[in-house]
Amino acid sequence: MNICTSALKILAILFVAMSLKLPLFAQSPSPAQPATSAVASATGQPDQAEMMKQMMELAKLNENHKLLADLAGTWSYTVKMWMNPDANAKPEESKGTAVRKSIMEGRFSVMDVTGKMEMPGPDGKKKEMTFKGIDGYDNVKKKFVGTWVDNMGTGVMTSEGDYDPATKTFNYTGEYEGIPGMKQKIREVVKIVDKDHHTFEWYEDRGGKEAKTMEINYTRKK
Repeated sequence: MNICTSALKILAILFVAMSLKLPLFAQSPSPAQPATSAVASATGQPDQAEMMKQMMELAKLNENHKLLADLAGTWSYTVKMWMNPDANAKPEESKGTAVRKSIMEGRFSVMDVTGKMEMPGPDGKKKEMTFKGIDGYDNVKKKFVGTWVDNMGTGVMTSEGDYDPATKTFNYTGEYEGIPGMKQKIREVVKIVDKDHHTFEWYEDRGGKEAKTMEINYTRKK
């Protein structure tokens, strides 16, 4: 997004906010973030110049976006899935390729996954699946954010998380609803081993007890 496009977008948002007289920006600024809080005029209306300055500042890239950009590249992976209710059953294993690239000038990272990950189709027969996910860092929430879509359904799963630099680990939590009324809490752990290796673990809440149902090991292709 270039500066001209950003400015037009911001002006459009300001115009709508002023037209609808939204109260959001008339609230008292948070004492924890005095440097980035919008300033209201004496009439109670938002100071447009200050709002534009704040929104432009929040659109900037930082070290958190670079963490995701460093994962760009082509990766071969091995995945293990524990789909059998029997805890002692061996996981199903498969291999494939994942391609990650930065988009929107590094604000987000998109991943396309192809390979031999077989899942049951509508007819009950297994077939190879293709998945896609998008990660980013939200400067407003101060959280890493992720979305996930695949051809197993039409829903979009979202998650939020933090990064621990001491362990080089991303920790995400989220919730998805694969079947109406059946919401599933999940936890994702992405650990950076080195610049050419990282791992992914997926945990599900099963009746109040967490269970790991997927593990993926990635190796960068050279």
